Amino acid sequence: SRYGPKMPLAVDCTAELIRCKVLDSSGRLKSSELILSYGLALVRFVNLITERKQKMVSIPLRQLAREVDIPIWVVDLRHELTHGKLPRLALCRKGCDVVLDWLRRTYWSRQLGNNLCEESEDEDEEQEEAEANAELDNDAWE
Repeated sequence: SRYGPKMPLAVDCTAELIRCKVLDSSGRLKSSELILSYGLALVRFVNLITERKQKMVSIPLRQLAREVDIPIWVVDLRHELTHGKLPRLALCRKGCDVVLDWLRRTYWSRQLGNNLCEESEDEDEEQEEAEANAELDNDAWE
């Protein structure tokens, strides 16, 4: 509340994504409404986080995301939400979970003054990301 309209991007994005998860768990919204809610939060996350790295010359979002270690499939999900057919709710939920984990590792753990990610977790995350990417390649974009 001290920041007013100058809320840190990570805090704002975290709040939007958590709001989506709360709405989802409430059972009050239809699947299509949840997709739109998750979609807006995910689009804003990718746009706001990569915007800070954008220079005078337009740099592709995939390159910017790679520089800040955002999984490329999240950028592809953002592209589908913005320009294509709306994805399945399960994919939006997975995107939300991955982005919240990114925010935890990149922002929140630093705010707490420690690194919550151990080496073994990094290896587990790489394996999970590889499995998620394989799953996305197979059926998510149908």
